Amino acid sequence: MNADRSRIKPLLVVTAGVIYKDGKILIAKRPDLDTFSGKWEFPGGKKREYESLEDCLIREIQEELNFDIVIRRYLFKIDHEYEKFRVELHFFECEHLAGEPEPDQMQDWKWVDPAELNQFDFT
Repeated sequence: MNADRSRIKPLLVVTAGVIYKDGKILIAKRPDLDTFSGKWEFPGGKKREYESLEDCLIREIQEELNFDIVIRRYLFKIDHEYEKFRVELHFFECEHLAGEPEPDQMQDWKWVDPAELNQFDFT
């Protein structure tokens, strides 16, 4: 089979935390000038080659929001293909441990009731 390697899109492996605190879930708004600016998401980020999915999520929450979580369980994976790249997005159920979100890029964030999630424009 002769696959044209020039057409193979790069793969990004990404984690996302569905983080609970007092029955509410944390959502974050993508920063301005971002590919998906203005859209909401569950916080997380890109996995580095040497780290596990769980380590990636814990690191990303600490770096981007400056607070601590504990991962309770793996939820599911979504594969999506964009024009220039592919994404493998892994979701985890997490619990907030300590601290309040202090986003490094000053984006908006909210603790919302799970029933309110459909009111937000997600990526």
